[in-house]
Amino acid sequence: MPPRAAILTVSRGLRIIMRMAPRPPSSGDRKRAVNLTLSEDLVAQSRHFTPNLSATVEELLAAYVVDQRAAHEARRRMAQACAAEWNAVIDRVGSFADEHVNL
Repeated sequence: MPPRAAILTVSRGLRIIMRMAPRPPSSGDRKRAVNLTLSEDLVAQSRHFTPNLSATVEELLAAYVVDQRAAHEARRRMAQACAAEWNAVIDRVGSFADEHVNL
């Protein structure tokens, strides 16, 4: 089965097929080629800072995923705290709809 491709477009520019260097087999991570569309100028500038653009992109993407997961978890905790506070208010003062319930 051929590897699936993912395309990332950053600005206008050059399409690059990313082939990432494999990690040691013990890591269990499978690698595959991914198509990215990156600004030609950005790629040229990045070559001055890293000889392995694939590894750099992978590292930055991994950090992004960690940040997004943390942000998602923070929003979930905030929503749970809000619901708990709202439930505490209802327990203390009741709901405005309580006087209209005929049950």
